Amino acid sequence: MLTLKRTGAIIASMLVAYVAAQLGSDVFLADGLDIIDIVRITLLAATSGWIAWGSSLAIGGLFAPAHPLVATRPVRDGVLTAVLVPVYNEEPSKTFSHVAAMSRSVEKAGLSSRFEFSVLSDTTRDDVGEAELVWFQRLRDTVPAGPALYYRRRPRNIGRKAGNIAEFIRTAGARYDYLIILDADSLMEASTFQAMVERMEADEKLGLLQTLPKIVHARSWFGRAIQFSSFFFSPVFARGLGLLQGREGPFWGHNAIVRTRAFAESCGLPDLPGKPPFGGHVLSHDYVEAALLARAGWTVRVDPDLEGSYEEGPDNVIDFAKRDRRWCQGNLQHSRIISAPGLKPWSRFTFAQGIMAYVASPLWLVFLVASILAPALAPEPDYFPVPRFPAVFPRAETLQAITLLGGVIALLIGPKLLIALRSVLTGEADRFGGAARVTSSTLVEVVWSSILAPVTLMFQSRSVWQVLSGADSGWPSADREAEAVGMREAWASAWWIVLTGVLLLAGTALLAPELFYWFVPIALPLTVAPWLISASSRPSGGAWAGRRGLFRTPAETELPDVVRMQEAVLAAWRGAPLPVAEAMAMPEAGAAARPATEH
Repeated sequence: MLTLKRTGAIIASMLVAYVAAQLGSDVFLADGLDIIDIVRITLLAATSGWIAWGSSLAIGGLFAPAHPLVATRPVRDGVLTAVLVPVYNEEPSKTFSHVAAMSRSVEKAGLSSRFEFSVLSDTTRDDVGEAELVWFQRLRDTVPAGPALYYRRRPRNIGRKAGNIAEFIRTAGARYDYLIILDADSLMEASTFQAMVERMEADEKLGLLQTLPKIVHARSWFGRAIQFSSFFFSPVFARGLGLLQGREGPFWGHNAIVRTRAFAESCGLPDLPGKPPFGGHVLSHDYVEAALLARAGWTVRVDPDLEGSYEEGPDNVIDFAKRDRRWCQGNLQHSRIISAPGLKPWSRFTFAQGIMAYVASPLWLVFLVASILAPALAPEPDYFPVPRFPAVFPRAETLQAITLLGGVIALLIGPKLLIALRSVLTGEADRFGGAARVTSSTLVEVVWSSILAPVTLMFQSRSVWQVLSGADSGWPSADREAEAVGMREAWASAWWIVLTGVLLLAGTALLAPELFYWFVPIALPLTVAPWLISASSRPSGGAWAGRRGLFRTPAETELPDVVRMQEAVLAAWRGAPLPVAEAMAMPEAGAAARPATEH
């Protein structure tokens, strides 16, 4: 059955690619055949097939049950789970407030004996490392009766996050049955911790269980749009992904639980030969670890129905692009791993998907440039290809061109509109403020993402070019509380995008004036990219959307307990002198205070 689903989705995507190629041939070859038309048809087929693949995930997710029957088993006595929080030059009060909230959630649930928290620091700056020690002590003072708390800082940042986790497994892994791997900005309810362990207990072959993290704490227009998408669209796409991936599911590097023995036996990562960006440490380690678990016979699964799993996202385009640059390098690096011996065919296909996710952007850019150049490079028309026969004039293929454009747009926005329609019909929209707010939020998000898409395409195209040119992104630390981006910073980051937009408009007007108005929706956002970046990063934009009910999520209507506790901790910590033991105004569980140790 799984093979049938996979085959059907692949065939459907290939069929769309074929239809796009046929329509493109009718339009591009109407004035005769030349090499640039072959290039355009090929690029159109590849990119249309890729878009269709994404749409197939949404269609599958629409028909998948939102709450499938999943086996669980009561947790055996003595089962111990480590909650790992890797940090790297992060602002420590923010990170440790997350750990405090999750620890308190575990304490309130009466699960302190089953979970232990370890903050695994890879911080390279001594001033930040010293601050981490101070805030770790404050964390212990804040949750004195909760689960065990540990902290250690590696003297050498070998292997980045994957190496950080690997060292913990070597030095302390034997103590734990399971590891819950988080990011510095992750938040998770104790009930979710417990549910994950119960699902692992029910399936002895389950090596990794991935949750679907939802974004919280977005402040800007840009951030709130992504936050809404994570709650409203992402679960449907994730359900479709789960249907196709089966036992060879994804690992997104955080907000997931792994079986310690399976991970230790299967997921050792070697250094790749050569220098970065294609050699050295494996950057996007998560997909590789999922493939290695599947190769060893373990099940890797995503369960989007698990609630109570959260993270924070970038609040502006620049921070998003910086993170995306690292992901781009990691995914392209998988071209060195895709042929590794013993991998499951679907794992190889997953690597190919990840590579295509970034290669698609420069392919679209080349297609646009080729479309502008095509009229100038087209051969001189030959109205009498056969002597003494009637003249043959170029055909007008307006209908095919409109059909092609409409098909691409339908593939891009159709799934979102279907998700919104289903939510209205099933009553799911009530969790997001009702049918009217869901409809308006979806339409605004579709328009906004369409405007921003050309800018994202340019950032991703540059990232691919940088990787292919040998530039290493490194592992920059994340700014979890970035302020609004000013016009000067936006201009410095996007002046080349503005130049590209101007050149596209000028080139179209000069070489292909009949395409000018078709290119305006693409080129115009490029010419105003700095303004889009700056304006969408301002908290005022997010507040304006919130006042009008746009992008509302269930977590805003009813704040999750762990999010509420994290906000209370951080407010108390930043508003009160050290030390503090009453950061959360909640009754204690009554357990005896227990000092944490460092290792």
